[in-house]
Amino acid sequence: MTAASMAPKIVVPEPVSAGIILSYKCTSACRHCAYACSPAWKADWMSDDLLKRTLDCLAGRIAPAPDGVGINQGLHFTGGEPFLNFDLLVKAARQAAVHGIPSTFVETNGFWCKDDITAKYNFLDLKEAGLKGVSVSVNPFIAEEVPFERTARAVRYGREVFGKACLVHQEYYFYQFLRLGITGTMTFREYLVRGREGLAQAELLPMGRAAYAPDLFRKQPAAAFFGHQCRAELLDPRRAYFDNYGNYITGYCGGIALSSLDRLSNGDREVDPDERPVLAALLTDIKELHDLAVREFGYVLKERGYVSKCHLCVDIRRHLAFSGDRFAELRPREFYSRLEDPQSAP
Repeated sequence: MTAASMAPKIVVPEPVSAGIILSYKCTSACRHCAYACSPAWKADWMSDDLLKRTLDCLAGRIAPAPDGVGINQGLHFTGGEPFLNFDLLVKAARQAAVHGIPSTFVETNGFWCKDDITAKYNFLDLKEAGLKGVSVSVNPFIAEEVPFERTARAVRYGREVFGKACLVHQEYYFYQFLRLGITGTMTFREYLVRGREGLAQAELLPMGRAAYAPDLFRKQPAAAFFGHQCRAELLDPRRAYFDNYGNYITGYCGGIALSSLDRLSNGDREVDPDERPVLAALLTDIKELHDLAVREFGYVLKERGYVSKCHLCVDIRRHLAFSGDRFAELRPREFYSRLEDPQSAP
């Protein structure tokens, strides 16, 4: 009998706030991306049917944000970069409004804000469709790919159209870049010269692609993370994601599906740990995942160590994903081939 088979059923939480990943395709391959998004991803945009079923599932479950919209509150449309398919984004906003889902907003890196007219009227179209706000992403990693003039334009017209419901994530970098007089793009190396004090403000999660970015974190041996589990991250109802493949992903844990839209839509919130042994191990002790990978799949520990339990987890999961399609929870599979995307190299 395996450890997973002795474990109780995993009860999937009902989301109280959520994001809908319309596609993992993005305009850049930021080195900090928890979901390994990239221009190289197949677009595979969320189908109309899947969008409708996802919104049906979320209707009546999403709690409104106290201030209208807020990070990790309400429902947001994300990716990837949602503005790569503006027609789908408008459709999603309109249908969410019909479903009565509160506090809806879209996340964007602002790449598309090439001129004032486009920026203003795209936001106006989304507001007319029922969208309540926007979150503009600003940090040194996005600045490598998106000219800061476009970022500033997205913030300017986002505020003009949505007022206080235009979130800037993160504001520190937006105002730092203004002070530095940034124009065009800026390499990360250049940022380290001109404004590296800002890294203390970074929401740089040591997981996903960030774990593989060279020299961003100090490394430790795998054993340093034994005894740690991931229950809080994997069973968090405040950060639920439904992606364009029908996967239900929680926390910032890209590439691991807690369940699926179909199961949740049918009211099935219990998961047999035997069906998802990787998930069961992570809910108990990351050492169990390590032992499984070493014993049965020939995983070899990295000599230089790991930056976090999340790095150890994702590296083991990548090895398991490349060992064959044996684990239903390792979805989407393309995530694992994009963790060290060439476009994210320094």
